[in-house]
Amino acid sequence: MRRFVIGSARSLIERSRQNYHFQRPLLSSSYRLLSSIPSSSSSSSSTMAPPVSLNTINPKVIECEYAVRGEIVILAQKLQEEIKTKPDAHPFEEILYCNIGNPQSLGQQPITFFREVLALCDHPAILDKSETQGLFSADSIERAWQILDKIPGRATGAYSHSQGIKGLRDTIAAGIEARDGFPADPNDIFLTDGASPAVHMMMQLLIRSEKDGILCPIPQYPLYSASIALHGGTLVPYYLDEATGWGLEVSELKKQLETSRSKGITVRALVVINPGNPTGQVLAEENQKAIVEFCKQEGLVLLADEVYQENVYVPEKKFHSFKKVSRSMGYGEKDLSLVSFQSVSKGYYGECGKRGGYMEVTGFGTDVREQIYKVASVNLCSNISGQILASLVMSPPKVGDESYESYNAERVGILSSLARRAKTLEDAFNKLEGVTCNKAEGAMYLFPRIDLPEKTIKAAEAAKKIPDAYYCQRLLTATGIVLVPGSGFGQVPGTWHFRCTILPQEDKIPAVVTRLTDFHKSFMDEFRG
Repeated sequence: MRRFVIGSARSLIERSRQNYHFQRPLLSSSYRLLSSIPSSSSSSSSTMAPPVSLNTINPKVIECEYAVRGEIVILAQKLQEEIKTKPDAHPFEEILYCNIGNPQSLGQQPITFFREVLALCDHPAILDKSETQGLFSADSIERAWQILDKIPGRATGAYSHSQGIKGLRDTIAAGIEARDGFPADPNDIFLTDGASPAVHMMMQLLIRSEKDGILCPIPQYPLYSASIALHGGTLVPYYLDEATGWGLEVSELKKQLETSRSKGITVRALVVINPGNPTGQVLAEENQKAIVEFCKQEGLVLLADEVYQENVYVPEKKFHSFKKVSRSMGYGEKDLSLVSFQSVSKGYYGECGKRGGYMEVTGFGTDVREQIYKVASVNLCSNISGQILASLVMSPPKVGDESYESYNAERVGILSSLARRAKTLEDAFNKLEGVTCNKAEGAMYLFPRIDLPEKTIKAAEAAKKIPDAYYCQRLLTATGIVLVPGSGFGQVPGTWHFRCTILPQEDKIPAVVTRLTDFHKSFMDEFRG
C-alpha cells in the first residue's frame, strides 16, 4: 500500500511538472519583458539590503511593547535551558515564573467537571459506551450531550458562527442574567480566543488615527498600550492613586480628558480593569456609578475588563459588573455604550491555553454592530473548546447536581489558597526595606513600590537599564524568580514598582519569600551607602 501511495505521489508530481512546462508559454508578455532584463551580478546581489529590516517594517510594531513577556522573561527562558543542560550552572534549581497570570503552568489543577465535559464533547463516540458511566459523572455526560446538541453536526472540529455557537451564547447570556439580575441578549455576545482578541477588535473599531485617544489606567495591563500602539491611536493616561489603595478618582479622569482635548485628541473610550491588573484593587459600587455617569456625560465608550471577576479575596468587597451597575442606575442601550470582557484564563479555572472568552457589546447601533460582526468574521470564529469552556464558566454545576460538591470544593480550595498566598506575599513585601505594598483585594497580582537608593539608579543608567528592570534582572540571576518591572505597566514618574503573581503553589510560597528576602537585603547592602 505504501509503495502504491509513493508511486501515485510521484506520478502526480511528474504530471504537475509537465503541466507547468506546457503552460509557461501562456505567461503574459509583460512577464517575458521583465524576465528579459539582465539580472544583477551575484556579487552585487549579495550586498543588497534584506527585503525586511527594522527600517522597513511597520513602525507601529516597533512602538508596541508587551513587558509581561519582555526582556526579563527572555533571559529567564535562557537560564532555564542552561539549567536543563547543566543543573549546577546557577545558584537555584528552577525558574519560578511570577511574571504572568498562567495558573496551570505553576501547578494549579483544572476543574474536573469542566475537563470531563470537554473530553466528552471532543470524543462523543465514548458517550454511548458502558465504561463511560463509571469514568465520568452523570451530569458531565448530560451536559456534554446538551452542548453537542447545540453544535451543528456535533462537530467540535468545524467552524462555527463568527460570533460563536448560538446555543453556547444562549447559555452565557443566561449566566450573565443570573449574575446581574438584568436581561442579557445572546446576540450581544461575541465569543473570542480569550479576552485579548476582543480588546484588539474594539481598538480596531474605535481608533481612526493618532488623533483618537483611549483613556487607560496607569498602571495598566500592557495589552492596552500595545493594542493602542498597533492600531495607531494615542494612550491617554489616568493615574490610579496608590496612597488610597490604587483608587480611581473621577476628578483625575476629567483632568486627563480635558488636557487631551486641549491637545486636539478625540477621546473615544475609557478602559477600566476591575478587579485591577496589576494593582489588585476591587472598585466600590459607588465608585463604579460615578464612572458610568462620567462616560454617559462625556459620550465615551466604557471598556470594562472584568476577567478577574471571580478573584475577590476580602470580605468587605464584592464584584459588580458595570452592566449591572449601569442598569441599576436606570441606563439602558440608548444611554451608554458598554463593552464587557470575560475570559476562561483567570478566575478559579485558569484555562489560559484553551483560549476562551467573550465580549458583551451593548449600546451600539445596528449599523455599527454589523461592522463589529464583519471584523469578527474575518477571523472566521474562535476555537470551539474555548467556546465550550466559556459556557461552562458562566453555567457551572448547581446545588443538587452530582458534580456540585466536588466542583465547589475545588473552586473554594483554589480561591481560598490564592487569598492566603496574596496575604503571605503582601506581608513579606511590606517587611522589606524601602518596599510598600497595598492589599491585594482581588485579581492575581501584587504591585509593590520600591524606593531604590541613588547608587542603584546610577548603576542602572550605567547598564542602560530602567532602575526597576535592573532590580528585576538582578533578582532573576540571583534567585531564579521572574518578576515584571513596574515600568512595563506605567507608573508615576520617579516611582519604581514590580508586579508579582500570587500563583506559585502554596507550598512554594515560603521559598519565594526566603529567596526574595535574602536577595533584597543583599541588594540594599550593596547599594545603600
